[in-house]
Amino acid sequence: MTLPIVYHPDYMAPLKPGHRFPMSKYGYLRERLIQAGVLPETGGFIAPAPAPLSQVAAAHGFDYADRAFRLALTDAEVREIGLPQTERVLRRARLASAGTALAARLAIEHGVAVNLAGGSHHAGPGKGAGFCVFNDVAIAARALVAEGQVSRVLVVDCDVHQGDGTARVFADDPAVFTLSLHAEKNYPARKASSDLDFALPDGLGDRAYLEVLREVLAPLWEQVRPQIVFYNAGVDPHENDRLGRLALSDAGLAARDAHVLGEARARGVPVVGVIGGGYGPDPGAIAARHALMVEAAAAAA
Repeated sequence: MTLPIVYHPDYMAPLKPGHRFPMSKYGYLRERLIQAGVLPETGGFIAPAPAPLSQVAAAHGFDYADRAFRLALTDAEVREIGLPQTERVLRRARLASAGTALAARLAIEHGVAVNLAGGSHHAGPGKGAGFCVFNDVAIAARALVAEGQVSRVLVVDCDVHQGDGTARVFADDPAVFTLSLHAEKNYPARKASSDLDFALPDGLGDRAYLEVLREVLAPLWEQVRPQIVFYNAGVDPHENDRLGRLALSDAGLAARDAHVLGEARARGVPVVGVIGGGYGPDPGAIAARHALMVEAAAAAA
């Protein structure tokens, strides 16, 4: 089976030169996948339509979603997000959210699918934060549960930063189990309470990280009995990431991705991959790390 891949050229929105968020990595990721033979030169992906207000509001509340759609957030809210309040940034956030929801539906049909964006896990109830306007995984998971497509969801968040927004959205929702495996001494300063948090020490390398991941994930298949898995495959645990504090190599990231995706597929649980964070001065290098998850998903398809 060919891996279903969700992508849109407007996953990239203009930012000022030197902005800390590497917006061009999405285009570089597509080029990398073309070079690897995962995508053809033209097409080969499924493009989403922007997420509607009702879908976004189901995860974030109507007030915040409505003001975000009207570009009416306060200056303080915009500063906390860290991205400019523009039509293009809003469109990007709506497309990425819809992309994860579309990838989830494709995963239910095909077993595995990926969105070449997403993982915006700091946006939570009534707010955005940390380069995250809307929380795509929360929006997608809530939509699937509301539609009756699934009743049990597992979020496996391996971004180097805690998935605090996701944890807060689902704090009182028994349908969604949130796991966050993150660096203890990293953003956000005020952590939320996921259903299961593993805070890792600075400098943790491949072997120890993978041991923790295997031990943490193994009992959740029986405990949660998920009907779909959302996998945030942030590459900011990489040793060369500008905002990370862990020390994974390319091989460590690849082994992590293969393990999470492979465990879900071995149990017949649909799994959708989103790319999460990755930061640094070279967007091509970041995209190459993100491509590892997509290539692992293609191998598992």
